[in-house]
Amino acid sequence: MTQQLPQWLKDLVGKNKAALRTQAALNAQHELDKCALHTVCVEAKCPNRGECFNCGDATFMILGDTCTRNCRFCAVRKGCPSPVDEGEALRVAQTVKDWNLRYVVLTSPTRDDLPDGGAGHFAAVMCRITQINPSVLCEPLIPDLKANPADIQTVLDANPAVLAHNIETVEELSKQIRGGAEYRRSLTVLETAKKLAPHVLTKSGIMVGLGETDQQIKNALRDLRLAGVDLLTIGQYLSPSSAHHPVERYPLPQEYQEWEKYALSIGFKGAACGPLVRSSYRAGALYRRAVGSLQAK
Repeated sequence: MTQQLPQWLKDLVGKNKAALRTQAALNAQHELDKCALHTVCVEAKCPNRGECFNCGDATFMILGDTCTRNCRFCAVRKGCPSPVDEGEALRVAQTVKDWNLRYVVLTSPTRDDLPDGGAGHFAAVMCRITQINPSVLCEPLIPDLKANPADIQTVLDANPAVLAHNIETVEELSKQIRGGAEYRRSLTVLETAKKLAPHVLTKSGIMVGLGETDQQIKNALRDLRLAGVDLLTIGQYLSPSSAHHPVERYPLPQEYQEWEKYALSIGFKGAACGPLVRSSYRAGALYRRAVGSLQAK
């Protein structure tokens, strides 16, 4: 049974939904619709989408809006995806230019139907973005690509600033929550990326409120550090519908502060932890803080 949303969290979500009604946010979504582009902001019902649209940030969801897996936490539609749209790279790159973005996150549904899991398309989109916008930094938030080193290398060859892949939850809940994905395979993706390109920052995130314990969270953070992960996000799981996995609890804001403090204490170069934090939320700011910290050492 899903726990009732506490008032303090209702207030946070309400403020962000109100932001969506501003003209800038509506104009941004209109332009995306007109260009036949998808954002994870809308497809995954992100509570920060109004705030991010209004400050000119967005996470583009490439490779369509249909996933080949059936995770119990995710609002993205499931089914048989459409063929790869070869014109998408140019449309994304042009939108990045039109919005005058400096840092772009690219994600996708899982595409197990493609031989390379979509790695080549990730690379093509990033290359086209930087061709048209040479100063823009890209962060691909990739599916697990079945942990194939060649496919991970394909993404890295496009010179991302950060390579991100989410473990989503603690090991003990992974089989129950993540249909078709594996906790250890996700760690292998991150570890492989760091070995193939040590200079590229790696990033991962988890949701809380699914039934995990504090110790399980800390174990997951240690696993990520052992895999060489540099950046971390932790946010509250919000069930998209009654058909999805229920929310077991709502950790208080001070718990997120403790997790962030712990993450930094064990060697993460940057961490963003809070009830409404999502993996791509203010991604550029988190990257810049991490780079600034490294340069200061």
